[in-house]
Amino acid sequence: MNLSKEIYRERRQRLMNNLGLKNGIAVLRSGELATRNNDCEYEFRPHSSFFYLTGFKEPSAVVFILPSGESHMAVLPKDPEREQWDGFRYGITGAMQDFGMDQAVELDELDDLALELLDGTDQVALLMDDELLRDQVLNWRDQLAAKARQGAVAPAGLVDVSDTLHEMRLIKDMGEIEIMERAAHISVQAHIAAMQAVKPGMMEFELEAELNYIFMKNGARVPAYNNIVASGSNACVLHYIKNDEKIEDGDLILIDAGGELGCYASDITRTFPANGKFSEPQAQLYQLVLDAYHEALTHMQVGKPYEDFHNAAVKVLTTGLVELGLLKGSVEELIESKAYREFYMHNTGHWLGLDVHDCGRYKINGDSRPFEAGMVVTLEPGLYVNPDNENVDAKWRGIGIRIEDDILIREDGPYVLTQGLAKEIHEIEALMASKALMASH
Repeated sequence: MNLSKEIYRERRQRLMNNLGLKNGIAVLRSGELATRNNDCEYEFRPHSSFFYLTGFKEPSAVVFILPSGESHMAVLPKDPEREQWDGFRYGITGAMQDFGMDQAVELDELDDLALELLDGTDQVALLMDDELLRDQVLNWRDQLAAKARQGAVAPAGLVDVSDTLHEMRLIKDMGEIEIMERAAHISVQAHIAAMQAVKPGMMEFELEAELNYIFMKNGARVPAYNNIVASGSNACVLHYIKNDEKIEDGDLILIDAGGELGCYASDITRTFPANGKFSEPQAQLYQLVLDAYHEALTHMQVGKPYEDFHNAAVKVLTTGLVELGLLKGSVEELIESKAYREFYMHNTGHWLGLDVHDCGRYKINGDSRPFEAGMVVTLEPGLYVNPDNENVDAKWRGIGIRIEDDILIREDGPYVLTQGLAKEIHEIEALMASKALMASH
């Protein structure tokens, strides 16, 4: 799924308008190929902000954006021999025709292009955490400064484009939402397949294979992040990615996985019993997490502070932990002292978009920012009882639960992009039983 070159052109123009640089220029690069081992490389994936402004996916590209929105890009050259080995390249003609660049040059002309465009500009805007590009820009500035007697004028300074660009990326347009909804649907189908495929005795990575098959079959060729398939007490490890242990009868399985489509991420977590039936302790903790989910969702409204939905989840979870005997004391004091973090140590969500932990500020002038229409955020309360925690009844130990959906903030209320995936206890057990029933016939 691709957006039109006109959309990328409008974004570049809007970036320059937002930066307000009357005599400045923005520079971003796509990134370089990364070595896996020896002479093998990872499949290239462009820097998200570069892609947001260009839609271009080849490595080593550098784009220059002028105040008018006029855009110039240096790209890898057409090279029949390299393309025989490594695949198609757009070259300078493709960069202009297919991606709307006003001018394109081959990569070996990058320095000449940069010196031409930067000469006489006041400031250069770039992502300051891109050290390679920052050093390159400083080198170009030094070269221009050395030619001052010939009339060259070096840029006076560098400007960090991060905040302006990240705030643009935070509010999704209709094209982005369409892609993210499709990515969410694919990921929902992958989780359903995993729920219906699981059986005690299989390996975690076998279940992971079910996810990857559905992702790829439906066009999400890579996961948006490392799949988490955690059985038993492995679910208490928040970023467990080994996925190499045997699934035992009676285990809960926590799967945190989402496919990437058109460079946009989805992010879903479900927790379900390997044998298709929750035990009583599992069900009690699961229902508590689900109650926190439902309460938090009601706070994900336009105009409400971002932190409200997290605080709502924390209150439900802490109250429930006291009622179940895992915590003792006043709910208010346990929240104030953050004692609940023994069992719930992460936030209840994060921005989602081109990056799974997407960019954008969570606070403005020190205060939690209000939700706006077009934001996409995850909703993911959880509980994790360390298997070695001797301060709680043994029946709770080693249980890890998280429930996560992707939420689009709309004027008429929150919209669950990842709808259609069971999360109520009876829904999960019915879904798993339906597969078992079919297998018996």
